[in-house]
Amino acid sequence: MNTTPTSGEARFDVDGPVATVTLDRPEVLNAQTPALWTDLRTFGRSLPGDVRVVIVRGSGRAFSAGLDTSVAATMLGGVSEAQIAQYQEAFAWLRQPSLISIAAVHGHAIGAGFQLALACDFRVVAEDVKFCMAEVTLGLVPDLGGTKRLVELVGYARALELCVTGRRVPAAEASQIGLANVVVPASALSDAVSDLTAAVLAGSRDAVVEIKALIAAAGGHTFAEQEAVERAAQVRRIQDLAGAGE
Repeated sequence: MNTTPTSGEARFDVDGPVATVTLDRPEVLNAQTPALWTDLRTFGRSLPGDVRVVIVRGSGRAFSAGLDTSVAATMLGGVSEAQIAQYQEAFAWLRQPSLISIAAVHGHAIGAGFQLALACDFRVVAEDVKFCMAEVTLGLVPDLGGTKRLVELVGYARALELCVTGRRVPAAEASQIGLANVVVPASALSDAVSDLTAAVLAGSRDAVVEIKALIAAAGGHTFAEQEAVERAAQVRRIQDLAGAGE
């Protein structure tokens, strides 16, 4: 199934259990606009229930260079918290327990582009990648959910340093500090994403959903609390498997 976005700034495709979002403004390094975020939010809400994996990638030379400068001035003229909440929804659906999301990242992943990659569960990264949380250079803050995921991945001190300096992180460092699950040559990026997708799909869907929920909650739980939710999840799985075998 192919879904045509309203803005034309991305392509949205669904092929059985795999959905693919391809940012498609290569002439501006896939710079993002509120229109794109509306399309992302709409696509996330309309996904068929049998989709298990979502792949996010960029066309051309980059994943995404961040906010489109042509709309930045308009946004700086005034934006409400309600509007930002809608923008955040464009990324938040990638974290839902029923999906595993994979960012296939090459070239620049700057600002909103970095946060889009962070919204995904996994980041498969080409050797030419440059991550950068550039909002500080505009006098702004990251506001698309990126700060929490960044702290979870690299820790408080490193996350703060990246956000307040806006420096660029190359692929080797991204791998070292936990931003990248795997780093491959740019020519191997699609194959690496396909291999990871196949590995995810090989597992039981219900088990994967439970595992993602367990891992997502673990950081906020004590050992006793996490053990309790593990017990509950395992009982559900055993009961489901026993029922399936009848």
